[in-house]
Amino acid sequence: MQKVGKVKQALVGIAIGITNGFFGAGGGMLAVPVLKRMYKLEDHKAHASALSVMLPLSAVSAAVYAFSNLPELGILLWAGGGSIVGAVVGGLMLGKIPNVWLSRVFAALMIVAAVRMVIF
Repeated sequence: MQKVGKVKQALVGIAIGITNGFFGAGGGMLAVPVLKRMYKLEDHKAHASALSVMLPLSAVSAAVYAFSNLPELGILLWAGGGSIVGAVVGGLMLGKIPNVWLSRVFAALMIVAAVRMVIF
């Protein structure tokens, strides 16, 4: 792992936190490439590290949204339950996917998300 200065780490953390606050867990999309480039982490470690960072970030963002009365409770319960199941399946699958395919699928997901946001 490459050594990165503490100020740079804090600034990157702030950028990821702001992204997460704006887009609701979108910070993970930013965290993975940052972890790969700044720390020279291989794909699996970058994804696992980003997910570990996202849990507290998402909890804080969710609390801010909840206090602002933004979430729809009915949708939250169904989507939240499905997300938990998906997270378990995805976490178990992560170690079984070769790095090259993990990068390709992640890149494709980012491209699809970007195109959908521009078009819709």
